Amino acid sequence: MSSRERVLGRVRRALADVPADAGPYEEAVARDYLREHGQRSVAQTVDLLAENLADYRAAVHRCTEGELPGLLARLLSAHGSRTVVVPPGLPAGWLKAVDATRVHDRVANTPQELDRVDSVVTGCAVAVAETGTIVLDGSPDQGRRRITLVPDHHVCVVRVPDQVVSSVAQALERLDPARPLTWISGPSATSDIELDRVEGVHGPRTLEVVLVSGS
Repeated sequence: MSSRERVLGRVRRALADVPADAGPYEEAVARDYLREHGQRSVAQTVDLLAENLADYRAAVHRCTEGELPGLLARLLSAHGSRTVVVPPGLPAGWLKAVDATRVHDRVANTPQELDRVDSVVTGCAVAVAETGTIVLDGSPDQGRRRITLVPDHHVCVVRVPDQVVSSVAQALERLDPARPLTWISGPSATSDIELDRVEGVHGPRTLEVVLVSGS
């Protein structure tokens, strides 16, 4: 008997007492869990996002729409960035004060080329306050997944309060599961069995999140 036959045999035995007319899993499992924990105002939800992002060692900045170009220029300059990856749909005005050379997100970009780029600036799809998580879905202002995984410095712009939700459940309602979703909770990091933390193993070593308001 092959491993495949052995596994399928176990599945059949496990399902032997299940009625043939059993309802689908989606109907059998209750979905009455809390959609968010506690009651917060919009401002408190944004504050919670900032707190949890910082707890994950992301650098958090706040500004207005008008202040955004200047802030992005300062962040890239402080990092010493001479090159920056630009998604195709990134608003043109965001980088108008930046002196760094633009590297456009193209199919032809190789991992080696992206590894030589200093920074990447993107928007986001949604941000989750309770978990301090930024979600990218490959939209034009975010670009391909690889441009946010290879460069060592990622600056992500979050529009508040429009793109901020309290919980993962609320975030999932906004996201298309067919899109390439990237969930980011702080800079890339991993720990071994002795809890020695190493950053930058499978993504940017430095994550900066800009919470930008409309006024």
